[in-house]
Amino acid sequence: MSNQDMPKAYDFSTVEPKWYKYWEENNLFRAETVRDKPAFSIVIPPPNVTGSLHMGHALNNTLQDILCRYKRLKGYNVLWMPGMDHAGIATQNVVERNLAAEGLDRHQLGREGFIERVWEWRHEYGGKILNQLKRLGSSCDWSRERFTMDEGLSKAVRKVFVELYEEGLIYRGDYIINWCPRCRTALADLEVDHHTQEGNLYHLRYPFKNGQGHVVIATTRPETMLGDTAVAVNPEDPRFQTLGDEELVLPLVGRSLKIIRDSYVDTEFGTGVLKVTPAHDANDFVIGERHGLDSIVIMDEDGRMNAEAGSYQGLDRFEARKKIVADLEAQGFLEKIEPYQHSVGHCYRCKTMIEPILSKQWFVKVEPLAKAAADAVRSGETRIVPKMWEKTYFDWMDNIRDWCVSRQIWWGHRIPAWYCRECGEIVVSMEDPDQCPRCQGELVRETDVLDTWFSSALWPFSTMGWPDQAPELDIFYPTSVLVTGFDILFFWVARMMMMGIHFMHDVPFKDVYIHALVRDAEGQKMSKSKGNVIDPLTIMDQYGTDAFRFTLAAFAAQGRDVLMSEERVEGYRHFVNKVWNAARFALMNLQDMDSGVAVAPEDRTSADKWILSRASKVSDQVSVALDEYRFNDAAATLYHFVWHEFCDWYLEEAKLTLYGKYRPESRPATQKTLRDVLSAVLKMLHPFMPYVTEEIWSLLPGTEGSVMQGGYPRMEDWNDDQVEAEMGLLMETVSAVRNIRGEMQIPPSREIQLRFFSNDSDSLNKLETQGAYISELCRASDILWEGSGDRPRKAASAVCQNVEVFIPLEGLIDFDFEKKRLKKEIDKTGKELGYANKKLSNEDFLTRAPEHVVDKEREKAKELEIRLKKLETNYERIVAMSS
Repeated sequence: MSNQDMPKAYDFSTVEPKWYKYWEENNLFRAETVRDKPAFSIVIPPPNVTGSLHMGHALNNTLQDILCRYKRLKGYNVLWMPGMDHAGIATQNVVERNLAAEGLDRHQLGREGFIERVWEWRHEYGGKILNQLKRLGSSCDWSRERFTMDEGLSKAVRKVFVELYEEGLIYRGDYIINWCPRCRTALADLEVDHHTQEGNLYHLRYPFKNGQGHVVIATTRPETMLGDTAVAVNPEDPRFQTLGDEELVLPLVGRSLKIIRDSYVDTEFGTGVLKVTPAHDANDFVIGERHGLDSIVIMDEDGRMNAEAGSYQGLDRFEARKKIVADLEAQGFLEKIEPYQHSVGHCYRCKTMIEPILSKQWFVKVEPLAKAAADAVRSGETRIVPKMWEKTYFDWMDNIRDWCVSRQIWWGHRIPAWYCRECGEIVVSMEDPDQCPRCQGELVRETDVLDTWFSSALWPFSTMGWPDQAPELDIFYPTSVLVTGFDILFFWVARMMMMGIHFMHDVPFKDVYIHALVRDAEGQKMSKSKGNVIDPLTIMDQYGTDAFRFTLAAFAAQGRDVLMSEERVEGYRHFVNKVWNAARFALMNLQDMDSGVAVAPEDRTSADKWILSRASKVSDQVSVALDEYRFNDAAATLYHFVWHEFCDWYLEEAKLTLYGKYRPESRPATQKTLRDVLSAVLKMLHPFMPYVTEEIWSLLPGTEGSVMQGGYPRMEDWNDDQVEAEMGLLMETVSAVRNIRGEMQIPPSREIQLRFFSNDSDSLNKLETQGAYISELCRASDILWEGSGDRPRKAASAVCQNVEVFIPLEGLIDFDFEKKRLKKEIDKTGKELGYANKKLSNEDFLTRAPEHVVDKEREKAKELEIRLKKLETNYERIVAMSS
């Protein structure tokens, strides 16, 4: 397609697939394993193999792509490492659901057969999100795509586990874990979502063994009392100072319970007496360890009561609660039940209420690892942006608990541990052992797999070939920046810091940029239940990828959530069209351009010099903003420059020269300026809007290859503060005249006279040299440069810096009609303002209406007030002129 054939409207549906195919076929995203350029590297937060593109993915990957495309333009050797996470629990759930539809379960297939089915599912259905990321324009090096279960990463996982075990940083032991009865696996603390919900506080009577009265204990989980092995009070609590060595009797069970003293007991909660259930509460477990208490597990993996629960065996935990409460009441052990709001943990995957339960699990001793990771941020080796997230990071790292890494599922990295049937020896090894090294007995392989986050914690170096000595590690590690959401700051970022420092002896990334959430236009979190979910794929199909990406960037302010709506994307689609139409105009006027003609500075018009200077400064501003991860500032700077300076001003001024109305001899210089500035605009916009910029670049005279190979615009030589000041005065003057025309309702077709007055002859002379621009842009038939003298009485005026401009109005408007029109507008606006102010003075409205509704009403009142003042000023002006 030639530039003569450039369509009037931009059709993104044909442009986008064409250019993505071109980029891939020409290996334009590929990183080189050579050191001839500075390196820039990012590892993608690996999406789940089960995932599909949502708004969080769209924002995260758009910001990464902006950085990668920008750095390529800057001449960097860019590696954006793509890949996917095997998502142990989520993937196993998907495949198990598919099996259930066939009337099968994983146990019928056996472990090996089930794993085969998971791999079949992964190859056929898994990973569709990667194609959706391509749809978004993500410029990953797809030739290096990794998967957390591929051979290389599996080797890295095994080496890390074995080495940590040999260093004493991985151990197996009894501990209270977060157990999900639905997923039938342990969860790390961070995989538990805590929600405040309505419940009850049950006050239970525990009688003294000697028959002399009872103590009352408050609990939210009466079913766990079956596992009580002691009762605790605070040694400082004056209410229990007279207690001796008395024992209590566990209601319904009859077991004798000691009364122990422990400072953990909260004297303000309930009655100040704590039932201690070491096998079903993390804090009780610690108390039990201190006091040598027994631990009795009363539930099985399905959340049902086991044989230790006696007559309640077989009941679901919630059914057991009802039955136990009823029995307690019937036997006189229930004092009272109170409504009680409390925080309850739920599985982050299936939302089932978790059950704390004692179990043998594998743990990482994280305290020494966490200290090094925290120190790296404190010392500045890794920087967290925005800085406010540092406190959250330190709070977690400084109070960290050991990490439970074993999961009771089949899909994942199987823990490389074996148990001897004869002597109980535990063998952890890189190679599968044949027999017990101690007694030569038979070994049995551990059935648990590793937490998915264990393998993803190695992502920055395992994806680059570690533990082998791959050239990528030497060139691209540590990575330049990690772009991620705050919700996985602990799950992933902190663990990558720990593992990277420990195994690579260097931080995994120099910067961590934490972006916020994407919410709806009202600031609400998107959810299917609310019906406010916006599908990125639908948005891209409707408005185009460039408009969608630019919207995300424009609202990605540090520390603030991105408020998304279709209306906002539609607004930026207009911006894409504006760029397209500006390019179309430019290309039509570059048809006869002679690129070989030399252009001297004096050949250029003041408008040419101004737009080159502005492009130079904008180029620097955008570069600084992107270097500082101020994506919204970079987008806003570009938007203002392209729309309001390049399109609204420069193109209008350039037309005068291009069409021979002003300095026709400067046409070649203006053509070159137009071509150079459009080229710079395309390069600066490319990271944000890759498709439309690539399409226009291919049509621009003198270009070769892809715009991303064109180099970031360097225009330092064009900085000219003087010409910018002169053009600033011109634009202010033209804007003032246009505002007067609008306020006075002077039709665009009517020509006007302009009269300029100023004691500053220098400013007046500078404006006079721009007379042709002023005449054309203001539609003025006559301009008088009077300097001093009497100002016209029946005229509208404005002051632009130190120059006064007057528009004589006699013969242009009907003063009587204008007075009536303005009076009518004043009355109407006054009524609207009064209604808005009455609403804002209503306390009921201010307290009950959503915050965004109140803010909208305040903004409306402010706009009405400004409008009313303008109308009143114009009315007074007309009255004065007509008297």
